[in-house]
Amino acid sequence: MQHHQLKVQRTAHYYTLGEPSEKTKYFIIACHGYAQLAKHFLRRFDGLLNEETFIVAPEGLSRFYWKGVTGDVAASWMTKENRLSEIEDYSNYLQQVYEHYRAQLPEEVRIQLFGFSQGCATQCRWLMAKEPHFHDLILWAGLFPEDIDYRPQQVYLKDKKLYFVYGAQDEYLQPKFLKMHEDLLTSNELQVHTEIFEGNHEVDRAVLADVYERLLQ
Repeated sequence: MQHHQLKVQRTAHYYTLGEPSEKTKYFIIACHGYAQLAKHFLRRFDGLLNEETFIVAPEGLSRFYWKGVTGDVAASWMTKENRLSEIEDYSNYLQQVYEHYRAQLPEEVRIQLFGFSQGCATQCRWLMAKEPHFHDLILWAGLFPEDIDYRPQQVYLKDKKLYFVYGAQDEYLQPKFLKMHEDLLTSNELQVHTEIFEGNHEVDRAVLADVYERLLQ
């Protein structure tokens, strides 16, 4: 048996809140977590919407039925099967979305990249692959991927603001994982601001609004 690859053209889907214009001061690209859809995930950001904010939520390229062969449809960014190809595909996809809207926005617009859960690794891998210009990276309830050496990108990252936000009751972020994550940040000399809120593995609207008001505006 031989494995083959073939590049094909396909249709990606994404959703937006607001309109890009000369008034836009904040450009947010928000990547959902595993088994979510962008149209539902984006609703968490409606409290941030105003005439100065434009938000894009790309959707993972792989869809599946959440409960076997029927029921709700969900999306995923990647699996361990042919993972490098999937990373390349979604990195190219995110870069295309980024470039499409970046060209429509003021030069001084503040670019904020948001990842939730699986979307955190998605954002990081895209950044390391393409090095798009941005100002803030917010990893919410997800960790910096441990299989990346961030040291070669020190110059690229040095003037960026990095945030790690998670709930104190998050069932997925056990103490041993948080300790490994802390060691990863230290060994890679990544300066990351950490915010801990009372809550679970979720993007709570009130907490999101508070974080943005205090840290990101």
